[in-house]
Amino acid sequence: MTQHGEDIYEAIIIGGGQSGLATAYYLLRAGVNTLVLDDQPSPGGGWRHVWPSMTLFSTAEFSNLPGWPMPFYEGFPPASHVVDYLTAYERRYQVPVERPVTVDRVDYDGEYYRIQAGERAWSAKNIVSATGTWSAPFAPTYPGIFAGTHWHSANYPGVAPFRGERVAVVGGANSGAQIAAELTRVAEVTWYTREQPRWMPDEVDGRVLFRRNRQRALAIQRGEPDPGADSELGDIVVLPEVREARDSGRLVATPMFSSLDEVDADHLIWCTGFRPAIRPVRRLLANGPPKHPGLHVVGYGDWTGPGAATITGVGPHAKQAAQKIAASVGKTVK
Repeated sequence: MTQHGEDIYEAIIIGGGQSGLATAYYLLRAGVNTLVLDDQPSPGGGWRHVWPSMTLFSTAEFSNLPGWPMPFYEGFPPASHVVDYLTAYERRYQVPVERPVTVDRVDYDGEYYRIQAGERAWSAKNIVSATGTWSAPFAPTYPGIFAGTHWHSANYPGVAPFRGERVAVVGGANSGAQIAAELTRVAEVTWYTREQPRWMPDEVDGRVLFRRNRQRALAIQRGEPDPGADSELGDIVVLPEVREARDSGRLVATPMFSSLDEVDADHLIWCTGFRPAIRPVRRLLANGPPKHPGLHVVGYGDWTGPGAATITGVGPHAKQAAQKIAASVGKTVK
């Protein structure tokens, strides 16, 4: 079916990472005419861009998208294992993906959404924004001037450029602790945090967090009080290298600076998080829930639901969005 010479779909998913694939899985099983638009040159989503030593917090058996488990890996899988899994998953379920496609804007005419990407355009009854956060890194503003090199965890390349250098790492959560820990092996590191690090119990990893997020999601669905976010356990999962650096005394927090003038280092790495990368649909969200029927957001963390930014946790949220989309076109997600 076409409109104004454009192909019309029952659903278009913007983003081909874990959230987009999970949603596509349910839609395709229900027979919904679906297309995925992905701005990456190949599968893997944001996992193509993490730093070299980054791993999952969970073992492979606790890191599954709907329908097909992640292949076994001894210990915590690295990003390359995740990329291989997402690549195979996309192929296994014959997910229709066009890439690389960078969506510029999405408009709504009261019946159809029109997706514009350069000179190309598509129309759909339903849109899923599943663009994640990795392309929208956040760094706070501080007075003063830092004359060294600024980095963010989004473009941190691993330890090589920092050998023998003085490095300031900012951020008291997982990325800050992990990056600071591995840099203490090769550089003089100052780890800045706004408060003393809140370590999770050493036995807590992604498996515990998955169970907790699942309990939260089920409670919320039943209309019960939220049992509480992961942050009640602490802010930092104590992975083996983090534990070793902390326990050996190499990883020690320093109170946060108030001005960049106070930072005496060659490099400053901001491990200060990300924001939802929703630029194409931002106008249609109005700083809150979608303004129009048929627009869905999946996979942006607690903004869209407990565990929604994790590989295993995104499944229930993807299914919920797919159920609403399928129902709108007279189909059923089981």
